[in-house]
Amino acid sequence: MSEKKMSSSRKHHVKSLMLSIAKGLLEEEERQREEERTRYMTETCPPVSMPRSMQELQELCREINHKIDVKDEERYDLDIKVNKSNKEIDDLKIKVQDLMGKFKKPVLRRVRMSADAMLKALLGSKHTVNMDLRANLKQVKKEVKEEELRDVGDWRKNIEDKSGMDGRKKMFEAEA
Repeated sequence: MSEKKMSSSRKHHVKSLMLSIAKGLLEEEERQREEERTRYMTETCPPVSMPRSMQELQELCREINHKIDVKDEERYDLDIKVNKSNKEIDDLKIKVQDLMGKFKKPVLRRVRMSADAMLKALLGSKHTVNMDLRANLKQVKKEVKEEELRDVGDWRKNIEDKSGMDGRKKMFEAEA
């Protein structure tokens, strides 16, 4: 069965009909939404009669505060339910990924961080870790022996004393 092409005027006519029908549906939906809003407001918020005395005004404030507390409790309960549902959804998503066996690896970015900052991030702010290794070393004082200083003064005597082999001693004597 071959399909015939629509002419551009026919396309334009069909498109304008669809837009007019959609516009009418949107207007009807907006009117229904406004009616629903006014009906809800009349049910939940009765018209307020302004009290004449201070006692009536205080009673009205107490009543309004009680209604606020009730609505706040409902909002809190709904918030807890939504958070619980979101957590369950996340857990189920993780289970589905585990069952499928396909994991998306996150893109890792290079972070420039010193070793001190990295250890502090891993161990928390309670631990102060310092990677300065020289700070933990013991201080050692050098003791200079007087005998070594005396031997260093006469270098010829020092060479003769340290030369254990006769060949080395002769080598130095030949040069002199």
